[in-house]
Amino acid sequence: MNNAIKSVYDSVIARDPDQPEFHQAVEEVLDSLGPALDDNPDYIDVVKGMVEPERVIQFRVPWYDDDGQLHVNRGFRVQFNSAIGPYKGGLRFHPSVNLSILKFLGFEQVFKNSLTGLPMGGGKGGSDFDPKGRSDSEVMRFCQSFMAELWRHIGANLDVPAGDIGVGGREIGFLFGMYRKLANEFTGVLTGKGLPYGGSLIRPEATGYGLVYFAREMLATKDKSFDGATVAISGSGNVAQFACEKVLDLGGVPVTMSDSSGYIFDPKGIDRDKLAWIMDLKNNRRGRIKEYSENFEGVEYTETKPEPNLNQLWSTNVDVALPCATQNEVNGEEAQMLVEGGVIAVAEGANMPCTPEAVEVFQKNGILFAPGKASNAGGVATSGLEMSQNSLRMSWSREEVDQKLEGIMVNIHKNAFETAERYGMPGDYVAGANIAGFLKVAEATMAQGIL
Repeated sequence: MNNAIKSVYDSVIARDPDQPEFHQAVEEVLDSLGPALDDNPDYIDVVKGMVEPERVIQFRVPWYDDDGQLHVNRGFRVQFNSAIGPYKGGLRFHPSVNLSILKFLGFEQVFKNSLTGLPMGGGKGGSDFDPKGRSDSEVMRFCQSFMAELWRHIGANLDVPAGDIGVGGREIGFLFGMYRKLANEFTGVLTGKGLPYGGSLIRPEATGYGLVYFAREMLATKDKSFDGATVAISGSGNVAQFACEKVLDLGGVPVTMSDSSGYIFDPKGIDRDKLAWIMDLKNNRRGRIKEYSENFEGVEYTETKPEPNLNQLWSTNVDVALPCATQNEVNGEEAQMLVEGGVIAVAEGANMPCTPEAVEVFQKNGILFAPGKASNAGGVATSGLEMSQNSLRMSWSREEVDQKLEGIMVNIHKNAFETAERYGMPGDYVAGANIAGFLKVAEATMAQGIL
């Protein structure tokens, strides 16, 4: 990190000393930009502006539970950068949500959206509300109260939110219904909608499918493939489920999945019937992954323990690892476990699930590593395709959307790979993705003036 870049990073820390997640995201990007700024020294002014969101909205969300008790949560929307298009990024409902996490996610989203090649800026939002264990009517009342404030800050040409952790089809439906009522118009202002009211085919599958498409391209650079490869997947939500499905499509053998309670290891592989069982468990019955080990023979279940802070899932001997759970779930020691287990490629399905120490371990050991802003961009790419369909007042077939998604992921890989080579860092997808994403935003910003 040269002096000019370090000065920008130091100003971020000085201005927001209590936002460690945001610091981590900024540092990871800025560390990569030196070569691009050497070629374009004027872009340092762009960097100074990019680390500060264009707008941050914070508001209270009062709602009543089924017993008539009042609860007051915090709502947020971070509108980070709109140089190349309307703000675009998910809404997260989880007790851990705070401004630092949302700024980290929004900052990442700027580069991720840029990499897709679609005209979308970056944003993120959410609330510290926890939908787990709440009734449908409680979730509805919360979503309606949340949107009663948010609606005035978003729009099809301004800011288009989507789902994220804790915000699935149910929540998007309630949010969209309230927006439509308040705005008095039917418009593509949210993505991840149900098919009957403007949603896109492949949207639920997009992040998981896109992740595996990217990993496939990455493996191909080393003349490898998913055919016969063993794959460790963390998480058991939307991304993990459809990553597992696409791995099976490509001939791979997924052997692990997890949730916050623990993980399962199935040495025979999670086949299509077992995956369908997991989908029913998680999407309908809302059960725990432990139940998988009670229903299928030869499966090991390991409970998550707070100490030591090591997830033994990553000690499994596999060819490919796809962390799809949450941020910072793979630390340096866990990365070393993967290396010792013979992993050849790691692709992030979640947002920044690997700590900087973990990334360093992978890169030092020559492991193919794909950062989330590149490898998990399939979700927002398909959200962009949903926006296009809404604008056109039409819907594309499953095959058309999947084909477009695959094409976008192939291009993201090509762009990141070639950019890394062009700047003298061959095989460094972190630097390649960061620089490629940055250059597009920087060029747009300079053309418009730094406003």
